[in-house]
Amino acid sequence: MIHSDQGFHYTNPEYIKKIKDLNMIQSMSRKGNCIDNAPIESFFGHFKDNVDYKECKTFTELNLLIEEYIDYYNNGRYQWNLKKMTPVRYRNHLLALT
Repeated sequence: MIHSDQGFHYTNPEYIKKIKDLNMIQSMSRKGNCIDNAPIESFFGHFKDNVDYKECKTFTELNLLIEEYIDYYNNGRYQWNLKKMTPVRYRNHLLALT
């Protein structure tokens, strides 16, 4: 999945075709609604603050670093807005309530 705003280059038919050719799913914020973008902006803000990605020399190193951070973000990073739970633990908590 690739997420973006609705900028001209992201809505260009050639760009959209390239995304489809790569078997990716395109995700966009709704027009004029910055709230749609908040979760991904928050994630990348934390990522840039916590991960020294500029030290990566290869795509493989970068990919591993990203995978490790996503695992930490979802399973090890407690969040105040999720009742001080990790995202996975909070999801499981909500599922147990149903």
